[in-house]
Amino acid sequence: MTQPTQARIAYSDVEVDTELPARTFPVDRAALVRYAGASGDFNPIHWNERFAKEVGLPDVIAHGMFTMAEAIRVVTDWTGDPGAVVEYGVRFTRPVVVPDDGQGAVIEVGGKVAAKLDDNTVRVDLTVTSAGRKVLGMSRAVVRLA
Repeated sequence: MTQPTQARIAYSDVEVDTELPARTFPVDRAALVRYAGASGDFNPIHWNERFAKEVGLPDVIAHGMFTMAEAIRVVTDWTGDPGAVVEYGVRFTRPVVVPDDGQGAVIEVGGKVAAKLDDNTVRVDLTVTSAGRKVLGMSRAVVRLA
């Protein structure tokens, strides 16, 4: 059974290679602490620089699920309906390194419609980078449009 969607984008108005508006998401240590509290993931690699470096990381890194959540916002902002996302998956390729320098890091996300599927759905491929390097690979969402 097809679920109704509140998406603002009509399937008939979208073509393959339609670009979604790109976004950038700043990440600082305070955001990581808030995410740790909300998710229950208090692994010290996400907040303790000394520990992160002792285990071979360049610095504190953002939670993978935090990075994944920020990236899908490009899709949910575009559709206007988070419930329009039918599937979403990524491959974690590199961590988002978050220095304690007053600026932190930036996650840059772009997307485009890669395929028109059945049942008013499209596949959106996302490009997710930080510091000029891809941090999520195979980042894809299937989205049901109006």
